[in-house]
Amino acid sequence: MGTMPRLVERGKKDRRMGKPRGLDWEEIQALELDPRVELIRQLIPLGLAEVGRLLDEEVEELAGRCHARKVEGEGVYRHGHNPGSVRLGGQRHPVNVPRVRGSTGEVRLASYDRLHGSAGEVDEGLFRKVLLGISCRDYEAAAEAVPGAIGLSKSTVSREFKKATAAKLKAFQERDLSQYDVGVLFLDGKTFAEDEMVIALGVTMKGEKVFLGFIQTETENAVAVTSFLRSLKDRGLDLSAGALVVLDGAKGLRSGVRAVFKGQVVIQRCQWHKRENVISHLPKTEQKSWRGRLQRAYQRPTYDEASNALKELRAELDEINQSAAASLDEGIEETLTLHRLGVFPLVGRSLKTTNVLESVNAQAEQRCGRVDHWKTSTQKHRWLATVLLDIEPRLRRLLGYRHLPTLRAAIQKELGINQPESHVHSAA
Repeated sequence: MGTMPRLVERGKKDRRMGKPRGLDWEEIQALELDPRVELIRQLIPLGLAEVGRLLDEEVEELAGRCHARKVEGEGVYRHGHNPGSVRLGGQRHPVNVPRVRGSTGEVRLASYDRLHGSAGEVDEGLFRKVLLGISCRDYEAAAEAVPGAIGLSKSTVSREFKKATAAKLKAFQERDLSQYDVGVLFLDGKTFAEDEMVIALGVTMKGEKVFLGFIQTETENAVAVTSFLRSLKDRGLDLSAGALVVLDGAKGLRSGVRAVFKGQVVIQRCQWHKRENVISHLPKTEQKSWRGRLQRAYQRPTYDEASNALKELRAELDEINQSAAASLDEGIEETLTLHRLGVFPLVGRSLKTTNVLESVNAQAEQRCGRVDHWKTSTQKHRWLATVLLDIEPRLRRLLGYRHLPTLRAAIQKELGINQPESHVHSAA
């Protein structure tokens, strides 16, 4: 099972960006570590100038040029200014809003309404800043570093971010999965915020990767995993056309998959996990050599070649370390599923391991590394759902996705699935 680097308690160094006051070298370095605030500092004045220009243009269109002689009885005229604010760079900034009056009263400026935004809406800029690294406690200080910014308090940022992430979690948990024609399902347990999360990632027949769900549980908990997979099925996940499930050696995952998708899927055990489990029984001085030998055996293109190479290594291991040999025996046929199906040269590079979820793991850590204290399970679920939805559009198509129809045909042949091509729906 892969692991996410645990989030450690950070030091208490003050990162507030106030006015310089004889800063020492460490404080200067701390300031230089946040170039985003400096970028906002430089761009905000330009943005405010553009706001003023847009407001003046709309006023001129409504009431004519300033100081121009007006015909008596014309209905729209200038009427001074009111204080207002607009959203730029994730903060509100004060502006003077020109007033326009007509025969029926105040005329609202459409451009100002758009720039001002609704009082109840979640600021997407604020949401992204917190997610990507400006913590709640630092946000107010960062806002104060921007010329003219009104800024937001820590409590306001926290409320807005909770509201945004709660909405993301709800959308993630309720997403209709029937829109995806999933040909490959990755399942793996990850350490997230000091808890175990099993993440399900689907790959559509077009090679697009989509997160299907996650559950907070140990991977050996077959009951919880089975319930989780059934919930995905209830939300529309349909693997009846035949699919490959890639997972590590956790018994709970295998039991759950077989219980829920019996006769619809074949299992590919992660070759990386198998290799590392085997060499873990060997002395450290021998692990590098055996890692390479096992890797080369698995890289053989056909089932017979790979199987024979592994049998030779198994016989050698039996002489020097029977525990390592027993580890290689356990589930070895499932590590050769792609070979047995005859598609290893086509899709083996992408589907022989659960590495696709290891990449997700690293990206999630980048977004959650600023969180010093995890309080509740709800908080963890909100963050993980938000992070996965943020990562998903940036995931590349599966390498070798054009061969997925060949993989499905091989799976259908092995399982005796006989379904017309019209059953397959397009991936969203």
